Amino acid sequence: MAVYPSSQISSSTFEKIAEFIFYGNYFYGICVVAQAVEATLQQGYPLNGWLYYFLAFIATVFYYNYPYVRKYPAESTDPRTLWYKKYYRLVQWNQRCFAFILAVSLILFLYHYHASILKANLIHWLLVLIFPAVAVMYYGLNVFSAKYNLRKIGWLKPFIIGFIWAGMVSVYPILFQNIIKGEPYLYTSIGALLFLKNLMYISVLAMMFDIKDYAADSKNQLNTFAVKLGLRKMIFYIFLPLPVLGLLTFLSYATLHHFHLLKMVLIMIPFFLLIAAGFSLRKRRTLMYYLMVIDGLMVVKAAFGIVAMLV
Repeated sequence: MAVYPSSQISSSTFEKIAEFIFYGNYFYGICVVAQAVEATLQQGYPLNGWLYYFLAFIATVFYYNYPYVRKYPAESTDPRTLWYKKYYRLVQWNQRCFAFILAVSLILFLYHYHASILKANLIHWLLVLIFPAVAVMYYGLNVFSAKYNLRKIGWLKPFIIGFIWAGMVSVYPILFQNIIKGEPYLYTSIGALLFLKNLMYISVLAMMFDIKDYAADSKNQLNTFAVKLGLRKMIFYIFLPLPVLGLLTFLSYATLHHFHLLKMVLIMIPFFLLIAAGFSLRKRRTLMYYLMVIDGLMVVKAAFGIVAMLV
């Protein structure tokens, strides 16, 4: 019987765990929960119960796995596609379980809070429906046809992703509390600022992923910013201006509201890391680098934001 060094076994185990978390899109569920907690605290609201964040996690993983399980993965050299092909049955079973949990949770929610739901006003319903509607259109209503989807609009795609995420993490946690308590949804300047900040931050991260897909997008004539501008112009015209604009907007708000210096510094750090990550992509990077480092900035931003609210 062969004996393998413990370091080799540990390395192999770590790789399998990392692939399961990142290729299986479970990390996106973690990102949603972390950013929802951050945005809730920054808006001065109490946190929702654990069940809310559990369902937010499940809904996110379910959504991101949808295009991979809708049909059997085609032949490809992409490591994530190969992972889905290897674990296709496991992911299908996972999707069925998550779909069942979401369906039962929705029924129980409607049963317990139907009186409050009936009192919801037009603004509530608009906010409830707009983000999932855009999310469905992103994948193209491809229950009927794969031809019509917002992903085909290359330059718009990152902003659509940012819009959906900003709604999930900035609007939904507060909206949930408003509906079950029968309260109106109140527009606030800090709420609008956080929505725009999250939209911008996630949009820039999505643009970074377009660099990874440059060759395929160029071949398919998908006019992403990476294809239209090239990497150098994209960094100086997109990566730098958007985070800097976000920083200036935040500094203006923080100064007017007399934020403590430490709080300001903690909230600004993820913006500088975002800029540094953009410059790091001048070198060719692996898919796992994008998933762990680039997407990891969402958790980093949330962590710094949460700490800033607690100091």
